[in-house]
Amino acid sequence: MQKRPTSPTDDVTDTWLQSQRHLSNSVEHLYSSMMAANRAMFPTLDDDDEAADGRQPSDSPEITYSKEEWTFEHVDDGDSAVSVGDRIRFSKRLTDTEIQSFADASGDTNRLHLDDDFAGETRFGRRIAHGTLVSGTISAALARLPGLTIYLSQDLQFLGPVDIGETVTAICEIVEDLGDGRYRLTTVVEDEDGETVIDGEAIVLIDDLPTED
Repeated sequence: MQKRPTSPTDDVTDTWLQSQRHLSNSVEHLYSSMMAANRAMFPTLDDDDEAADGRQPSDSPEITYSKEEWTFEHVDDGDSAVSVGDRIRFSKRLTDTEIQSFADASGDTNRLHLDDDFAGETRFGRRIAHGTLVSGTISAALARLPGLTIYLSQDLQFLGPVDIGETVTAICEIVEDLGDGRYRLTTVVEDEDGETVIDGEAIVLIDDLPTED
């Protein structure tokens, strides 16, 4: 999509964003926020609606379904086991429908995300995506690691706004094996220009998948 030309408002936005970096260590808050993000990105539909929604069966036992427009890449050493150096990329477009769904699912009905006229008078000059919805793509990437991935903690810094309709990419890399199935990862989200809009670090627990009969 074509990016909006920069303006003095953008300069103010960049300065403000750099001074307002947010760090979150609350697992309970993170879990509820990520769940709301996932519900917005992956709404529950009746079986008859799945084809129209673009859902398709997943080749991975870790996830329920996928969509053709979602992009996923897992770089590892080829032994199918999680290890330091494994890198995951997940990309998707954040639609206006998802913004509306996330606002309803999370209760975050901030007019900055929903009201064009109101948002136009803010330092951003337009509506932008919820930061937690953007960070939900990190959860989507981690869900595609081999095994059952469970969040233990997530630190996030929000570095820049994301426009509605923009495609973002979550990039997660395992940097340390902490033992007992626990791993530390770097977690980054980039916009369409490759600029980092979220930076952070996560610790996850990876269990074996339940045995299916």
